[in-house]
Amino acid sequence: MLIGNVGQDPEVRYVDHGVAVARLRLATTEKGYTLQNGTQVPDRTDWHNVILWRKLAETVERYVHKGDKLYIEGRLRYSTYDNKQGQRQYVTEVWADSMEMLTPRPVQAEPSAATSQPAPAASEEPTDVPF
Repeated sequence: MLIGNVGQDPEVRYVDHGVAVARLRLATTEKGYTLQNGTQVPDRTDWHNVILWRKLAETVERYVHKGDKLYIEGRLRYSTYDNKQGQRQYVTEVWADSMEMLTPRPVQAEPSAATSQPAPAASEEPTDVPF
C-alpha cells in the first residue's frame, strides 16, 4: 500500500488486443524530525515504479496527471536485464491491483444552468436526483 504524488504525467500504451498498460512514478515522503539531542533528520523521498493494467490504466490515462495524490494497492514484481554496457540491472515495480485518486477535483458547473434555473426553496425537494 502506497500513498504518494505522481512525479510526471503517466505513460500509457496499448498492447495485444487493445489492452491498456500505464506506467507512472510515485513519490512517497517520510517527514523529517528532530531527535532529543537536537539533531535534524531531513525528509526522505522514495520513488516507486507503478504499473497499472486494463481499466485502471484507462482511468489513469483520463484522470491522473503530474502532482496528483494517489493511493495504490498492489504487489511487488522484480526483474533483471542487461543494459547496453552489459551490466546487470535490477528493477522493482509495483503492479497495482487497485487505486484511489486522493486529489480533489474542482466541480464544474454549467454557466447556463446556474443562471437560468432558480435554486429550489428549502422546503422543496429537487426532482432530478443525480444518482
